[in-house]
Amino acid sequence: MLSDDFTISQLAIPSVSLLISFLAYTSQYFFLHFESAPLRKDEVWKINIFALCIWICYFRACYVDPGRLPLSSKSITPGEADKDTTTGRPRWCRRCEAYKPPRAHHCKTCKRSASPQCEISELRLTLFRCIPKMDHHCPWTSNCVSHFTFPHFIRFLFYAVVGMGYLETLLWERGSIVWKSRDLPSYLGPSIGQLIHLFLLIVVNSMTVFALFILLVRSLWSLVFNTTTIESWEIERHETLVRRARVLGGYLEAPGGKKIPIRKQEFPYDIGIWSNVKNGMGGSANIISWFWPLAATPNRKTGWEFEINDFEDPGLSWPPPDPDRIPLPAGPLPGDGPELLKTYSSAREEIEAFRRRQAEDLSRTRPFSEIQRRKRFHERYQQEDSRDSDDERGPGPVYGDQSDEGEESWRNAEGERLRDFGVDEDAEFYDEDDVPLGVLIKQRNKGQ
Repeated sequence: MLSDDFTISQLAIPSVSLLISFLAYTSQYFFLHFESAPLRKDEVWKINIFALCIWICYFRACYVDPGRLPLSSKSITPGEADKDTTTGRPRWCRRCEAYKPPRAHHCKTCKRSASPQCEISELRLTLFRCIPKMDHHCPWTSNCVSHFTFPHFIRFLFYAVVGMGYLETLLWERGSIVWKSRDLPSYLGPSIGQLIHLFLLIVVNSMTVFALFILLVRSLWSLVFNTTTIESWEIERHETLVRRARVLGGYLEAPGGKKIPIRKQEFPYDIGIWSNVKNGMGGSANIISWFWPLAATPNRKTGWEFEINDFEDPGLSWPPPDPDRIPLPAGPLPGDGPELLKTYSSAREEIEAFRRRQAEDLSRTRPFSEIQRRKRFHERYQQEDSRDSDDERGPGPVYGDQSDEGEESWRNAEGERLRDFGVDEDAEFYDEDDVPLGVLIKQRNKGQ
């Protein structure tokens, strides 16, 4: 009986391993028994060397940890460049309960098993995590392609394409021999079983190498321009917002009616082809190490800060301001109110005042769900055009919990949305949680 925790994604790695074995080893069995053109010694060496490189790189792409914010860094106050310049707040991940470094995204799939001795306070930190420089969650490796796994992933693609490309030439060489001898009696050629085997090898290998070649080209493009798949989505999203703002006078409306200026902003992490490739392949300038299957994983101290170009003000954040990802207007910061500054005659009176405020907070109802999902832009735009005055405006920009067709479902030119890359949309798109009070108080006390 299958375990309750079983998912179809658990078959991904065994399936890919079976595919590699089928192409690399059953092809050699076929060649050894193909009398018209038996396998030569140099071909045996090349096939098996390519297969070994593929196995090593695939194993590392699957099992190297994609990274997590070190526990020692969870209480560090980020610099000005790490703050959201639209809201003036540090970037905060509601899932990890930690500051979110630049280019990090929260994966909805990658988790880390907690030990039985793990304390409750640490349990949440081990179950959920933001991935540094997350490109996407790859279903075929069951792992995130990130700052630490990208070099292994691209080496796997490279050796898979080169190795299968070489195998393709050997298969077509044998296939052409069979085609030329098609008019000879059947007993002079390969058996029916060999013909079926050859046909399956050619079809499977051709389809696989074509798909991997497309993925390799796309990954090399990302490497050369130092952009991830998620950041390509963000670039398209930003271009869409710029076009919308041009129609509406350069501004877009955020929750609460606040007008947000939108202007064209350049991608900050493209620092030149050589530097892009060097940093993407682990930071080493040794070109040979870029192709070495056993090359070291990037240093675990890296991946949380990235060099930027000089095209934009260093204080600007990426992704650029997006009104649909701005939190609802918050009231006065907890801890700044006159009631909290009040002095009490006894500890009992202070405790009673705290419990009274706590009860008021619990009884305060929110008009909508925890996640404030905004309607699609064109729906809001048409809705506002149809109204005669601001007095008639209702809670139009908000959807309920069950909606899956709000602005979070915006898709790029290829029809992809954030969740298609494995990103947790609730944590990434709707960043509506302020930095927790305990963290703010802790930082405030440090500054005193």
